[in-house]
Amino acid sequence: MAGQGALKQRRAALEQEWALRVPQLRAAAPLAPVTALLSAEVSESWRRSLPTVDPGLRSAPPARRGVGWAGSALREPVTELAEELRGITEDAGFVAAVTDEQGTIVWTAGGRVMRRRAEQVNFAPGGRWDEGAMGTNALSLALRTGRPSTVFSAEHLVAALHGWVCYCAPVHGPDGRVLGVLDLSTTWDRSHPLALPTVRTLTSAIEGRLRDLARERRAQPPAAAGVRLACLGASRATSGGAPLHLPPRQVEILTLLALEPDGFSPERLRDALYGDRPVTASTFKAEVSHLRRALQGAVATRRYALTAPVDCDAVQLLRALERGDTATAVDLYRGPLLPLSEAPGVLAWRAQLEVVVREAVLAAGSPEHALRYGERAPYDAEIHRHALRTLSPTDSRRALAAGRLATADRP
Repeated sequence: MAGQGALKQRRAALEQEWALRVPQLRAAAPLAPVTALLSAEVSESWRRSLPTVDPGLRSAPPARRGVGWAGSALREPVTELAEELRGITEDAGFVAAVTDEQGTIVWTAGGRVMRRRAEQVNFAPGGRWDEGAMGTNALSLALRTGRPSTVFSAEHLVAALHGWVCYCAPVHGPDGRVLGVLDLSTTWDRSHPLALPTVRTLTSAIEGRLRDLARERRAQPPAAAGVRLACLGASRATSGGAPLHLPPRQVEILTLLALEPDGFSPERLRDALYGDRPVTASTFKAEVSHLRRALQGAVATRRYALTAPVDCDAVQLLRALERGDTATAVDLYRGPLLPLSEAPGVLAWRAQLEVVVREAVLAAGSPEHALRYGERAPYDAEIHRHALRTLSPTDSRRALAAGRLATADRP
């Protein structure tokens, strides 16, 4: 690690350079002579960024669309490296992030303290870190140049990032296209000369896995790409339109993996399925192996996660709520998640889904939503009262809501 004295001197000098040059660039005033301290790459990035980025920003703006991690080409290789990345970040006091090709963060890892600090500037899934949104930073430079990049302290255009140092490398697909970037970030005083080589090594591993996956797909396209899963109010899975005959336990596993795209460690998935029940490791692994075969291998082995898209109604419901589409969410909610399941992980998701849909209905103020949801929740008196409150006095559907309320209130 660089000496603290040298790091402090460099940071102070960069702060002076930032305080001098950024106001000049904003005012289109004649610039002070260029010094060796500030690279031309950073200086030019400041110039490009200032028309759209306020250096006083407190955090990165959110993406205009949902985070596209579930269908990302980077998801499988990053998931396979997740434990290694978590170990590096937690041991060294870093936070890791992966972006898509536009610069939106889709995945992060790190210790609790560093992740909390990162989240304060929206260095988290859904945050935009492209140059047009967040100015000069290592992620935006790596995306723009296609080369590894380090940005230290006040080299960042946004002042809220002057306490950070970021090391970043682009991830190239087999065709050479940049698919996103991998970043390791920490506070400026933890700057370390081995951080950028570590990022390069990890990026090379991801790119190697992408090449392997491309060869595998050319040899045998994954049959699981057409898998559909209905798990709200019922249990039904299909592949390519044909029924996929899965035992209840494997449906539970598929549902949990669909709802949590980052996947599970073996221990956590076992707990989510069995809780405290005494089940042998061989029984648990056999269930996962049978599901993997049914999905033509589309379940990662080291950390259990889906490696091919699964169209799941519960996931669609959550995405609808994320974009404020309560009507679609209510249509999708055909009943509790896997109503016959008693798996602890399913029970937790069942309760969460019920709460988020119910609260969205109560907040929407729409009688149609309340009436539709009321069909699935006949004993929810508050929903029926909400329907009566939102229906006009002359609406004939008041009798329906009143009848449901009387049933729900009956001892």
